[in-house]
Amino acid sequence: MHKKVKMRRAVARPHVKKGDKVQIIKGEYKGKQGRVLAVFPKKGTAIVEGVNIIKRHTRPSKELGRGGIIEKEAPVALGKIALLGPDGKFTRARIDKSSGEKNRVCAKTGEPLG
Repeated sequence: MHKKVKMRRAVARPHVKKGDKVQIIKGEYKGKQGRVLAVFPKKGTAIVEGVNIIKRHTRPSKELGRGGIIEKEAPVALGKIALLGPDGKFTRARIDKSSGEKNRVCAKTGEPLG
């Protein structure tokens, strides 16, 4: 029997970027923290380091050498991810234009993100 895959909604402007520190707020990995490795706005997902590990059975190839079972991170829905500020608490990102250029800053403390 086939497993039904839930389609995620595309996001015009994701609230996280590659390299941001985030925490999972829903689901099996709730409470885990990690860095964002990649963001997929069209799919509404992101890959977080050390979260949602899957096992992939691969064939031998020139790039990988021997085949076998490889563990890697799978995407997580953006709705399950919360951005962490420099103080380690949940926050939102704001755009600061005071210095003449756009910078992402923590909404609570005003410190730069990333």
